[in-house]
Amino acid sequence: MRRFPSHPFQPFEDGDKLKEECGIFGAIGVNDASTFVALGLHALQHRGQEAGGIVSYDPKDGFNSARRFGYVRDNFTRADVMETLPGSLAIGHVRYSTAGSKGATAIRDVQPFFGEFSVGGCAIAHNGNLTNAAALRKQLIERGAIFQSSSDSECIIHLMARSMQKTLSERIKDALRAVEGAFSVIAMTRTKLIGVRDALGVRPLVLGRVGETGWALASETCALDIIGAEFIREIEPGEMVTIENGIVASSRPFQPAKSRFCIFEQVYFSRPDSIIGGRSVYETRRQIGVELAREAPVEADLVCPVPDSGTPAAIGYAAESGIPFGLGITRNQYMGRTFIEPTEQIRNMGVRLKLNVNRALIRGKRVILVDDSVVRGTTSRKIKDMILDAGAAEVHFRIASPPTAWPCFYGVDTPERSKLLAATMSEDEMRDWIGVNSLKFVSLDGLYRAAGEAAGRDPKAPRFCDACFSGDYPVAPTDKLEEGFQMKAAQ
Repeated sequence: MRRFPSHPFQPFEDGDKLKEECGIFGAIGVNDASTFVALGLHALQHRGQEAGGIVSYDPKDGFNSARRFGYVRDNFTRADVMETLPGSLAIGHVRYSTAGSKGATAIRDVQPFFGEFSVGGCAIAHNGNLTNAAALRKQLIERGAIFQSSSDSECIIHLMARSMQKTLSERIKDALRAVEGAFSVIAMTRTKLIGVRDALGVRPLVLGRVGETGWALASETCALDIIGAEFIREIEPGEMVTIENGIVASSRPFQPAKSRFCIFEQVYFSRPDSIIGGRSVYETRRQIGVELAREAPVEADLVCPVPDSGTPAAIGYAAESGIPFGLGITRNQYMGRTFIEPTEQIRNMGVRLKLNVNRALIRGKRVILVDDSVVRGTTSRKIKDMILDAGAAEVHFRIASPPTAWPCFYGVDTPERSKLLAATMSEDEMRDWIGVNSLKFVSLDGLYRAAGEAAGRDPKAPRFCDACFSGDYPVAPTDKLEEGFQMKAAQ
């Protein structure tokens, strides 16, 4: 999901991490479906913390919606909000805003989006990014479309309005055939819950059963767990499921293509208690640490995760290397949103607002710090300084992903390429710039092995989308190419 125009907004305390921009959830065939959706969105809060929205349908009251800035827990647990969302069918969305300031106009960008068509009403929630959205938007405006938001996702609504198909399901297919990029979409009509994944399956979507008559669609299995739903299966790449009267029907609207699921879901985006491709995300991350220990051993006294995302890999590294594991850094879980716009004095405290070092454990030790990624490197430098200030004898960084050298255009907020440390420096240069004794990343082959590909990455037919590491974009970023972006030359 992208906004136009783009004015980067980075909360200072996490500005050195990639952000998954959206989480989506839908429920049908249950009483008070919006409550199930709110719970599901709460479980998906890690995918977007800026704002959330829910649309529900009730035969007596019709379509109703609520969109709010902030956390799900602060908005969709209130009776005065939830009682406005009756019905047994609802969908919802949480988003991480990459642009603009929050205010009266920006609420228009909060999904789900709703359209009233000649064949009935339809609401849509989209996770991903349309790589030809700027071109589509220009064409649609020239043909008379009036956009209400700055989100690329609204293009889908306008494309549906121009479709000549007789049903909303077919209009959704028409619209999605016209877009490029990555999308998992959940939509609802008055009687149907619909889920669609793009042909490459870049972004996730799963199906669950709720009780005897209900069904749910979600970005991750952890959102099914919170409502007590049974995980049935993943929606397959290029598949559209339509759920009506308790029946799930499947169709294939797109030309077949080889799946290219986002591998960064395994590294960072998904919750560790989710299941992806039949594999535990936690186990994959632990195995990444095992691969790191094999590829990049070093003599040390302590393996310490950068919390919380580095913890499973650090556990794997410690187990494989035989070096003791220790929680040398503690995260302040209660910082909340108070410091999004801090005073200069507080801003200068930087990462110390979020993390604190266990000095008694660190002092005098040769420490291996395990983190999930290095983007700009600024946070890595600050953490290194904290560890040294606490009396560490040496600091060695081990990173549970390959160097992030290319921006993502498929629904992840990444800096432009010139601001990615790995795009401008070698590994040795990054080590010296961060100021650590050693710095090593897991190899791309090692990452693939950890994700279940025993032979590593097949360069001719990679299983995952790994463009942020390899520069191999499975879908050409049309809009960015027109802006002058230079793709990696073919090998």
